[in-house]
Amino acid sequence: MEKAMDYLGIDLLCAIDPLRHGHFPAKDCLFPLITTLLSYFLVAASMTVKLPQIMKIVENKSVRGLSVTAFELEVVGYTISLAYCLHKKLPFSAFGEVAFLLIQAFILMACIYYYSKPLSVSTWVRAVVYFALAPALFAGKIDALVFEALYASKHLIFLSARVPQIWKNFRSRSTGQLSFLTCLMNLGGSMARVFTSVQVNAPFSMLIGIVLAVFTNGIIMSQILLYRIKGKERQVDAKKMS
Repeated sequence: MEKAMDYLGIDLLCAIDPLRHGHFPAKDCLFPLITTLLSYFLVAASMTVKLPQIMKIVENKSVRGLSVTAFELEVVGYTISLAYCLHKKLPFSAFGEVAFLLIQAFILMACIYYYSKPLSVSTWVRAVVYFALAPALFAGKIDALVFEALYASKHLIFLSARVPQIWKNFRSRSTGQLSFLTCLMNLGGSMARVFTSVQVNAPFSMLIGIVLAVFTNGIIMSQILLYRIKGKERQVDAKKMS
């Protein structure tokens, strides 16, 4: 058990020993422990974060209100992040979340493409280009400086992935088939990442990206709440008039 905890980077003894002697664990022990446990919790939670969205699309057989571009950009962002983490040989707690999100993003895109038939030529071209370049990324067969630049741009990619969906929601005054649970978990996960990033002294650029994720996910959540409340009010008014 202790070997497994050491492998995962979890030091429970520093917290358990003081508690046994009636003392509160030291801050130098408690905060890193909470950060590590929270990181693994986010990895576990990421295994289901997109399932509500996938189930909602399949159940309703519709992708109404969803921005295809937004979800495609998510796949690109997750791909760059995972390839970079594997290339740098980072611990599983650092990239496990991204790995599970990428798998679910593939399933989600398959559902979106299936219920968006017929697909345009440009959609097929984007898919072919992705599957042509992704193996080179995962194999690390690109210049190191280019790799660093791609990883640095992932925050812009994820920001760009949210903007089309936010704009589409605003124009249609509706969030369509967006899943409340998935968006809520996205917001909660990004907020938790702010805490873990501060605790591990993450680079400022990474922290900015996470804060932007909180901001954009917060906008989408507020749109879901606002437009669905207004939608229910319109339904009530329509029933009164009838």
